[in-house]
Amino acid sequence: METSKTEYNTIDEYIAYFPPELQVILAKIREVIREAAPDAKEKISYQMPAFELNGNLVYYAAFKKHIGFYPTARGISAFQEELSGYKGAKGSVQFPLNKPIPYDLIKRITEYRAEENRQKGKK
Repeated sequence: METSKTEYNTIDEYIAYFPPELQVILAKIREVIREAAPDAKEKISYQMPAFELNGNLVYYAAFKKHIGFYPTARGISAFQEELSGYKGAKGSVQFPLNKPIPYDLIKRITEYRAEENRQKGKK
């Protein structure tokens, strides 16, 4: 499942590329992000689903064995303890597909990032 060979213009196109079981997960993540940040705009950036609100908010992507979630370094550091059981880097975390996806955690991280970006927009 190599995504770099396909060009996506919308999140719908991105989700449609994957097998049905992954489409369900990707659609649910999209729904969770929309609920957490209803004023965010959807886009494709770096060939991944992305949301922006006064700048980049969060990105996510499907891989062979995990979902990558990219809430920036501040989004990761604010939830460091809860994310400690997952592989990750400075601005990203990997949620393995063989375990339940932590939708509530994705929602709370997105809410945190949305509030951070709204404050940035007020300055």
